[in-house]
Amino acid sequence: MDHKVALLFIGVAASLWGIIGAFVTYLYEIGFTPAQVVALRSLSAALFLVLYVFTKNRQLLKIKVSDSKYFVGTGIISIVFFNWCLFSAIEETSISVASILLYTAPAFVVIFSRLLFKEALTARKISALVVTFVGCSFVIGILPSMNEAISLYGFILGLGSGLFYALYSIFGKFALQKYDSLTVTVYTFLFAAVAITPFSGVWLAGPLLLNIKAWICIIGLGFFSTALPFILYTKGLSKIESSQASIIATIEPVVASLVGLLIFHERLNAWQYFGIVMVILAVVIVQESKQKANKQTLISKKSS
Repeated sequence: MDHKVALLFIGVAASLWGIIGAFVTYLYEIGFTPAQVVALRSLSAALFLVLYVFTKNRQLLKIKVSDSKYFVGTGIISIVFFNWCLFSAIEETSISVASILLYTAPAFVVIFSRLLFKEALTARKISALVVTFVGCSFVIGILPSMNEAISLYGFILGLGSGLFYALYSIFGKFALQKYDSLTVTVYTFLFAAVAITPFSGVWLAGPLLLNIKAWICIIGLGFFSTALPFILYTKGLSKIESSQASIIATIEPVVASLVGLLIFHERLNAWQYFGIVMVILAVVIVQESKQKANKQTLISKKSS
């Protein structure tokens, strides 16, 4: 795989993540609850990922029982709560607003990395945090007129999705020290499925599963917006830097906004779109900071 193909894989993966709101919204219209949708995504994604890894390299399915703690973190504490917050935010606000509030995750990663790993809080990172805060203020309607465009509950759900998604990077950092990224992804969704299913009431939705549209959305949610993009993103990361991949992935909220606009006719004002641009800019600032830090580390190692 060459560099251009890797870039394409990352872009396609981000775009597929961006259309997740369409499947979620259609499942809500059919009658599913947010918890049931989280369970359906976790179960279907786990199934597709296990089948993929089993045919690709079944050795990747082997883990130590003592390492289950990593996947409790990535699967239960992160993915379950991240998905519930995101899907609930979509229901409470809109696909566009929920998607951009999810992209506060890099700001939370910066804060957690400072607290847990003592990573330097540089001027560039601080500026990214400020830009994220101001951008979110425009998106939710606090700025420029102080008239809130969305409910406080919707805002908290959106920030919650960013918070718990950020925790995936923190827990995943420990898991990836011992396991392949595909192994981490598979067990993340397996643990998420086992944790959320008993509390989701998904079995009560039996009559809804007789709807062919529901199965199209479930397959779309589990395969096209979860398993496939994770596989493509992982393949792309094998050829390009993670910081570059993260910057390309910022097309996700753009795609999500287009889905909301073109399919569900969601309307945002000019200030909200300005806020979306600011949040995406903050992500780019943070990732460029990481890229420069990595280069400086590499230069110092070569000179020593």
